[in-house]
Amino acid sequence: MTDGWNWRQPGASGTPAGQSATGHPPAGGPATSQDSGGAASPWWSDALADPWRDPLAPAAVVLPVAPVAGSEPEPVVDPDAAGRPKLQQLLLISLVTALLAGALGGALGYAFAIRGGAGGTVLGAVPGAAPTLAQRPPESLAGVAERVLPSVVTVRVAGLGGTSEGSGFIASADGHVITNDHVVAGGTGKASVIFNDGSSAAATVVGQDAESDIAVIKVSRTGLRPVEFGDSDALAVGDPVLAMGSPLSLANTVTAGIVSALDRTMHAGEPGGPTRYYAAIQTDAAVNHGNSGGPLVDAAGRVIGVNSTIKSLVAEGQEAGNIGLAFAIPINQAKRITQDIIGTGKARRTVIGAQVGGPGSNTNGAGVRLATVEASGPAAGAGLRAGDVILKLNGRPMTEPTDLIALVRKYAPGSVVTVEYRRGSTRQNASVTLAADAK
Repeated sequence: MTDGWNWRQPGASGTPAGQSATGHPPAGGPATSQDSGGAASPWWSDALADPWRDPLAPAAVVLPVAPVAGSEPEPVVDPDAAGRPKLQQLLLISLVTALLAGALGGALGYAFAIRGGAGGTVLGAVPGAAPTLAQRPPESLAGVAERVLPSVVTVRVAGLGGTSEGSGFIASADGHVITNDHVVAGGTGKASVIFNDGSSAAATVVGQDAESDIAVIKVSRTGLRPVEFGDSDALAVGDPVLAMGSPLSLANTVTAGIVSALDRTMHAGEPGGPTRYYAAIQTDAAVNHGNSGGPLVDAAGRVIGVNSTIKSLVAEGQEAGNIGLAFAIPINQAKRITQDIIGTGKARRTVIGAQVGGPGSNTNGAGVRLATVEASGPAAGAGLRAGDVILKLNGRPMTEPTDLIALVRKYAPGSVVTVEYRRGSTRQNASVTLAADAK
């Protein structure tokens, strides 16, 4: 028994059965063999096609699969193969290309323009529409200045020593203008007023009060716009203010600052002239020579003071300049004096009916000692006596004799004030009804 490859028929020539002498099966079909009994032997009939028995047969057996009717083979897609671009990708590529082209063109155009390649030179970006004054908010500094400046004037007064120049503002529609006494002092009673629009008009002095430094002049002109008055008693330190006028002959000048102190007692005056007393509004708005008599206005455009005095570090006789310390007469006091001058030609002075200073008046800054008390005067009527030391007036501490004079004149005649005083070692309070002097 063999595996069928080298089997030979007994008595044959040595060529395997079913195979010709060339080694290939005979034409006409598969070879068969017979056993010793002459019967067919089917178990080895496929041996010649078996790859393991026929060295000339293919190394692999492929069995074809019959296709299913109506079906298509599933396509095979290579994930790494370049596909067809989508619409979004095309749009993105176009947009990026356009942006790059625009940027490059803009840069080249700018470079050519800078180097003279363009027809003209354009400086700066294209501006938007600039706001006009009418578009400024009314509460802004520009809005306040726009409303008030038409009521501010420059005042010029001719005198024996030359022309005095200051500022003023229109107080009434019939032509009354408020300014400082030291602006018109020494003049001939004639003045001229230059308005905001550059026009001018003659003016006459109605009256003046040297001790309060207030004067009133009048112009004959129609269509005037008077200022709006505020309340100087309602001010607080830190409130914003604007000073307006003609400093150093520069008309229509506006400077800004704040209220830096209140009730700053002032006593000023030129040598040989009257001494002026008032409890001033202190401001750091820039004020210079020529601002005198101009208005100090609040953030709403209401006049709350009359610019009057500045402090400076220059030596006597030299020209003083602004160092951020300016003083204005409170408008409540200035308005009351103006009404007195218009009505009667002179101003009333508010008094307490006592004298301060003199021998024995030194209190080392702890109050003001009364030297004399007028009989039947306001102080005497409240029970005050000579020798009493006034410590506070309406809560305001007294340190200098001029403090009492200036604070009293801040109030109108008939006002009731609270006085805290010391008699010996006892502190007491009294209510004093102020009065007008007999002058």
